[in-house]
Amino acid sequence: MNKEEVTDIFLKILKEEEDVSAGVAAIKTLLTVIENYKVTTVRELDKNLQLAVEAMRHCDQPVTAISSGCELFMRFITFAKLDVKSFEECEQIMLQRGRIFLDQLLEARGKVAQQALPFISDGSKILTHSRSRVVLQAMLEAAKANKRFQVFVTMACPENSGEVMHKQLVSAGVDATLILDSSVGYIMEQVDIVMVGAEGVTESGGIINKIGTYGLAMAALELKKPVYVLAESFKFSRIYPLNQQDLPIEFKYLSSVINARKNLSQEHPLVDYTPPAYITLLFTDLGILTPSAVSDELINLYL
Repeated sequence: MNKEEVTDIFLKILKEEEDVSAGVAAIKTLLTVIENYKVTTVRELDKNLQLAVEAMRHCDQPVTAISSGCELFMRFITFAKLDVKSFEECEQIMLQRGRIFLDQLLEARGKVAQQALPFISDGSKILTHSRSRVVLQAMLEAAKANKRFQVFVTMACPENSGEVMHKQLVSAGVDATLILDSSVGYIMEQVDIVMVGAEGVTESGGIINKIGTYGLAMAALELKKPVYVLAESFKFSRIYPLNQQDLPIEFKYLSSVINARKNLSQEHPLVDYTPPAYITLLFTDLGILTPSAVSDELINLYL
């Protein structure tokens, strides 16, 4: 097995499954590696999995969720090493646990949406940033429950990912308006809540998300608007950034940009860090959490 093969598997999943996130696609790729690339020792299997993770981190996809999801996956399945005598049995148990882990991931988005549903009330105005699959599902669930609400979606330059979110909401019959990123301050006084996704949740309870989230959260705090974050627990990451510069370089830029050895200070970062002080609640498949509760949940995930 080589990195090119892993890259092809990973990118094929992303292409064929339009609604899958990079983090979930990474887990599916690791399962494929275990199933299709047979080895004879635990060491060889570990080497294959580590090679696969490294390959996916260099696929010009957002790395935050790939990193946290793969770390949790590896932790979850490798308990099997301590439980059995033969490698074949160990491999089967790891594969079984990997499938259980994936099933939990696939159910997580729906659980998060259900947690957030009561917080979307009739007549409310919601501001969201960029495109988040879990935020979209929560809003679609609210629309199915016959709730009437209005959504303002930022364009999210330079990729304009908010345009996709806006189209999906409108096609589902939700009253949605696409706005410029620079109009967040103007719109903020009109909205009741801010609801965003996250590419990663840090140990402090802060979030790593699409660039512009930090500025949006600051405006929300100034105008006393609650900021709700919707995120699956596989995005919980054991990192503790202190500021924007403290975020890992590979989280902020695509690998192609880093490898080109350009002056990164002149490059547009993909994400920013929003400290926990700006976040009201996090809606996760583990329950509704305050930012201060995230570290405890991370401990439980890695026990």
